[in-house]
Amino acid sequence: MSYPQDAYKALIRGIQEVDLQHSSVPCNLVLTGDAFPVVMNSQGHILMAASVYGRGRIVVLSHETYLTLCPALVDNALTWLGGGESTNLSLGVPKTMKGVVDNLNRSSYQVSPVEEFRADLGVSVYVTDAYQVGPKAEELIAFVKAGGGLLIGGQAWWWASQNENKNLILEFPGNKVTGVAGIYFTAQYGKAEKLPISPEIPSSWKTVGHGMDFKKDLEFLLKGISDFDIRGDGVPSAALVHGHLAFPIGTTDKGEAFLAGTYYGRGRVIVVTHEGFLQYEKLASFWKNAIDWLDQGRKGVAGFEPGVKPLSNLGLTCKKTNFSSELSVFVCKAYTKVDPETIQNFVVEGGGLLIGGHAWHWGATHIGQNPMQDFSGNKILSKMGLGLLTQTITADVYKAPDTSQVNKLHFRHLLHQFAGHALEGVELTKEEEKNLKKLGSESASFLRMEAYDNFSYIQILYHLTDILKKVGIQQASKKNPVKSPKEHALLSLATSVYDASLNQEELLPYIIKDNPPLPVVKNQQIKITAQTGKHEAWISTGLYLSPGMKTEMILPPKFVNRRWTVIQIGCQSDELHHKELWRAPYVIKRFPVTSERMQVWNLWGGLIYLVAPRDVKVEDEKIVVQEAITAPYYKSGVTKEADWSSLRKSPAPWAEMEFENIILTAPSHLIRDLENALEVEKLWNGIMKGVADLAVIPQKFVRKERIVADVQISAGWMHSGYPVMMHSSIGAELFNPQDARTKGLWGETHELGHNQQRSPWEFPPHTGEATCNLWSVYVHEEVLGLNRAKAHPSVTAASRRRSVEEYVKGGKNLSDWNVWTALETYLQLQEKFGWDAFKKVFAAYHDMTNHPNDKEGKMNLYAETFSRAVNMNLTGFFKAWGWPIQRATEEKLSNLPLWTDHPMA
Repeated sequence: MSYPQDAYKALIRGIQEVDLQHSSVPCNLVLTGDAFPVVMNSQGHILMAASVYGRGRIVVLSHETYLTLCPALVDNALTWLGGGESTNLSLGVPKTMKGVVDNLNRSSYQVSPVEEFRADLGVSVYVTDAYQVGPKAEELIAFVKAGGGLLIGGQAWWWASQNENKNLILEFPGNKVTGVAGIYFTAQYGKAEKLPISPEIPSSWKTVGHGMDFKKDLEFLLKGISDFDIRGDGVPSAALVHGHLAFPIGTTDKGEAFLAGTYYGRGRVIVVTHEGFLQYEKLASFWKNAIDWLDQGRKGVAGFEPGVKPLSNLGLTCKKTNFSSELSVFVCKAYTKVDPETIQNFVVEGGGLLIGGHAWHWGATHIGQNPMQDFSGNKILSKMGLGLLTQTITADVYKAPDTSQVNKLHFRHLLHQFAGHALEGVELTKEEEKNLKKLGSESASFLRMEAYDNFSYIQILYHLTDILKKVGIQQASKKNPVKSPKEHALLSLATSVYDASLNQEELLPYIIKDNPPLPVVKNQQIKITAQTGKHEAWISTGLYLSPGMKTEMILPPKFVNRRWTVIQIGCQSDELHHKELWRAPYVIKRFPVTSERMQVWNLWGGLIYLVAPRDVKVEDEKIVVQEAITAPYYKSGVTKEADWSSLRKSPAPWAEMEFENIILTAPSHLIRDLENALEVEKLWNGIMKGVADLAVIPQKFVRKERIVADVQISAGWMHSGYPVMMHSSIGAELFNPQDARTKGLWGETHELGHNQQRSPWEFPPHTGEATCNLWSVYVHEEVLGLNRAKAHPSVTAASRRRSVEEYVKGGKNLSDWNVWTALETYLQLQEKFGWDAFKKVFAAYHDMTNHPNDKEGKMNLYAETFSRAVNMNLTGFFKAWGWPIQRATEEKLSNLPLWTDHPMA
């Protein structure tokens, strides 16, 4: 990280302030890549900048008069440009710049006044203005690339006013040279002030919003285009548009970009977020415009990488070819094997790049890798100010954007708006407030680039960190919920900024105010045993990390890069999207296991898990956790009853009780006074045996179920999944066997029932909230000894009768057959044929290999399967419930006695 800090220090050595208050009106400079500001005014305008290119260096002043009016800056610049040596510096200066020549002659430099730049001048630094370098751009670029220094001064607002139809970025003479190093003269006036020189590289959030105007580019690209029809086979990714010279071209109604462009050096790039779109004839008019734009009027050759078929009538000479620097435009997929740097150099020096691809499939198949860093498309695009995200977007028909509005969706624009709002109280419109969510997710993606060698990246990270420190984070809780869009944005930014921060310890207290130190244990050895099936499984360690606490884990070699992909910190896997937040939206952190020693942490703290992937078996493998906090942790067959009284007082704020087939995770205060752990174990072993009995699955679950009780969850009062999530406000009922046997646990058994539902016998949208309740009824009656009418108010005799009567009165429409009404169908079957009939049916489905996927087909198969299980023709019963029973099903079952006295007769 010595560049650019060391370079900056050399450029400002001995200077406390610069006075630019005179008649010259400078322009604002826009920077990309490795370029960094040296002088910045109070508006965030950059008035002097520096960069490197190849082996050489460039310094740019935003007005040519500064070459004479700022002698100290010029002296430092020349020394740095000459490689740090001020003696023996030989300078070339155009004769027309007499004032500069005279000034430099008074110094000890060897100055050669020249008619124009030539490659054989033999000078170490060339000094010029920004107006006369155009014809010599190629030679000057080659001079810098080979190790030369270039000091250039000028402004572009006057040129732009005289050349309204010309492209400022590519055609302003100075930009033809400085653009390769990421410094661009703009038409925006800079304010000339008396400026203090800061000891660190100057920075202002206002700079983030200073960009270029791409209206003309968009008018060219969208000529004759009214909409983009991207419907087809491909599921596109979203694009991240983050560079100063990047802009969205096609976006969804939600503002997600699927098509974007950028300038890079002297070249241009267009990215589309699915490679299939490159072949869509319905987009041919746009592709013709795009190829023309990328070609820059050269009428050169567009080379299509093998595997990308050129569309007809694109205008240029198109041919299938491998990459060559002789091409005018290169068209490829984001998965190209061409070296990223080769493509970047091709574009920097003027080439056009059209690249298509999506990142979501790569993300799904490269678990634990970083798509912003490791995906081939992003290795090419990130430096250019674009990115392909793993988020998908809906393929549809989208209107071509309003060219004057398109930059409002740019990542930097959103950040600039938010910074003004958070730091200076600038009011946001409702639309702008809505965009804060987009800013949160795009910031997280941007920061995952971890491009610490890129000055543009470091600046954004600095601005986001500065906002968090100056504004602070509201400590979310149920009593003190986060409600405002601003507080929401700050809370969601906290995780990504902290994870990317180079100084996490310093940042932590700004994010988490109450973080008391807890007693730590060292070098904890843990034995890992796991056998998984078709799903990953979390393996508990009984250890916890406080917010921001770091530890090292030592793992067996066989876990490294072997699909033992992940260490997870935190148990609350729900991502929250509520208007009121009682905790941060996403609080678990995962680390791919890439070496035998792994440093791990989580801003929000959490229990430590190893995540075992699918289809693995390990036994008694040792891992070591060097420093952690013990959690109250009970494990069947391991924890002795006598030890529980001290274990439950362990200091971590999260506790786990692991039984034969289920693991319960809850805030520790819920179990601190729990004396009889064996009674709780007996309760849950019984419940899970009941779940397995009805589902006709082995008594020992391949993967133990999990229930986590959290302060806030993503949906409902509880929801199914791995883990089942519930509110911690009712978490105590998990550990109260007496209440369970008198009041029941309907919600928990309902969610465990959801986890047993299987597609072949599920009929969406009707049975989703109905068949899961079979497990609730079964467990309450067969395990907890609680009659169904007492287990839930909707299963009392009166309630059941009412739901049937209303269904019949409504004409037995299948559209009304759901939840309790649908459950009644199954309860009537149970009351006639008993639970064994259901077990036979579920067992029969386990053995089936072929089953229909359509609802009608599935309902007929169920009627047939149940009929055969009980040796009775039930088609009349199901028809009375409004099921679409087919004639063929009735014929198949005609040899069985008909159930005629059913409850719906």
